[in-house]
This record gives sequence, C-alpha cells and structure tokens, in this order.
Amino acid sequence: MKSDRLLSVLLLLQTRGRVTAAELARRLEVSVRTVYRDVEALSAAGVPVYAERGRHGGIALLPGYRTDVTGLTADEARALFVLAAQGGAHAALGLDGALGSALRKVMAALPAPHRPAAEATSRRILVDPVRWMPGPAPDAGPGELPDAVFADRRLRLRYRHGGTTRPRTYTVDPYGLVAKAGVWYLVADHRGRPRLFRADRVVAVTVTADAVRRRPGAELADVWETLRRQVEQRPTDILVTARVRRSRLDMLLRLRGHQLTGPPTEGDPATVEFAFPAPDAALTLLAFGRDVEVLSPPEVRDSLARTAAEAATLYGPPNARTP
Repeated sequence: MKSDRLLSVLLLLQTRGRVTAAELARRLEVSVRTVYRDVEALSAAGVPVYAERGRHGGIALLPGYRTDVTGLTADEARALFVLAAQGGAHAALGLDGALGSALRKVMAALPAPHRPAAEATSRRILVDPVRWMPGPAPDAGPGELPDAVFADRRLRLRYRHGGTTRPRTYTVDPYGLVAKAGVWYLVADHRGRPRLFRADRVVAVTVTADAVRRRPGAELADVWETLRRQVEQRPTDILVTARVRRSRLDMLLRLRGHQLTGPPTEGDPATVEFAFPAPDAALTLLAFGRDVEVLSPPEVRDSLARTAAEAATLYGPPNARTP
C-alpha cells in the first residue's frame, strides 16, 4: 500500500505542480505527518522533491523532472479499457480517434504482465449505453456545444422547446455537458438558476465576449444532481394498481418499469402499482390487451373501457360503426 501511495504522490505532483501537504493528505486519505514521511521516502529514493514552508508554500518536484512510470496496476489498466468500451460519448464529441490513440499509448506503457489482461478486456467487454426502444433517436451528438462550453464564456442559445417550432433565445452560463442514456444535455445557469437544455434542440449557439458567471463553489456534478432529482422526483397525480400475467411481466417492466412505485407481488397474476401523471397516461397499458387488468382507480378503468370500446367500434364490421 505504501508503494502505491508514494506513486500517487509522485503522479499528483507531476500533474498538479506545487501541492500543499494538506491537499495531498485529503486526496490520499492520510495524515499530514504521513505525507511528509512519504516525501522523505521519495527524496531518499532519488526523486527530486522538496517542500517549501510559508503562506504560498507546498510540495513540488524540481522543474523539468518527469517520470515515465505509468503507475497503473492490472486492475487499473482493465478499468481504463472498460471505460473506453462505452464508446458513444467519445464518438459524439469527436474524440473516438483520440481515444484509440491514447489507449495504444497506454498499452505500450503497461508492464508486460499487465498487457494480456488489458487486451482481453477490450475484446470481451462492450458497453452499449442506449436503452432498448428509447423512442425517436436524437441527433448523434452535441454539435458545436463542446467547443462553446470549453471557451468558458457566456453562451447565447437559440433553443426550441418540445412541442414548439419557434425557438427562443437564452443567455446562459454553462457548467458542462452530460450524456444521459444516449441523450446529451447542456447544464447551465439561466439568470442564476440551474437549467437543462437538450443538445438536439439547440438550433444555434453563439459564444459571447462575456466571461462565464458560475455560482461560487458550484460544479457540474453537483448542478446535474440537483436537476436530475428535480426531473425524477416530480409529483405524480395518480396511482394505478393493475394485475399482470406472469408471462408478460418482464416485458411490462422493460417498457414501464420506470413508473413502478415498488416491486411486483409474487404469484400469477402479479399485482403492480404505477405512478402516472394523469388518467389518460395509463392508456399505454392497453397495448398488453387482456394480459394487464387495471384494478383501480375507477376513473382509469373508465378511461380504458371507453378507449377500448371506441377501438372495437372503429375496427368492427362496417354496419356496426356509428355514422
């Protein structure tokens, strides 16, 4: 463990430059005293590391010093290749070629005993981030947004909301981009409040001359978590209880599982409870025919009965149709 920690200290100093002992202790989850002992151990091993005291002090390597040691263990190398197997996001950002080049360099730098495991991972693991039957596919990627976000400037968006054809204009302060199940979102503040913008609905983006104005201490991951909770915890208007034939339960869970309030009961048929925003939203259950029976509430049963009767009339014999 100590050798791994020493290598972590070396790599942190190599990538970050001067780092305080407190920061190293926090990142490595050790005491400050342990950090100083590790620095002494590196120095004794011939690494040109030094510590400076004072307000602007810290621990650093002599200028120009670098090590060719990758520091990767076998499991760390495999983890990188699993990450690369996810594909989609790199391609959407135009980085699939760069990713392949980077992995070749990592493979060349790996110790010989680790290479077979890394190569096997790249051949045996594939991650497809796109859900089954996700509906109409959005555009392939975030378009011009990555370059605009990296500019660290305020952005002016021409944005088309769902169900509308006329775009609106927003001036936003971007935090970054998030890929959620194959759909890209821009996470940004609009008038100081967090907002989500689907990348495939951005008609045009302009980088302004104004520096980005992010809220102090706010990071992309934190803002995304807040917005994700808002979307997933929207209040629902109605709970629907239904009985489902066990032979069709798996298909129902694949299509509507995200709306279940809890696990299905045992037995055949199973009983499930859904959360729908409105009675008419439960009409999707008609696709399962007699395999799904809604038990409650009555207004949903009535809605399903009316729709089923109208469909029966529409597709019945011509002389049975209402003129």
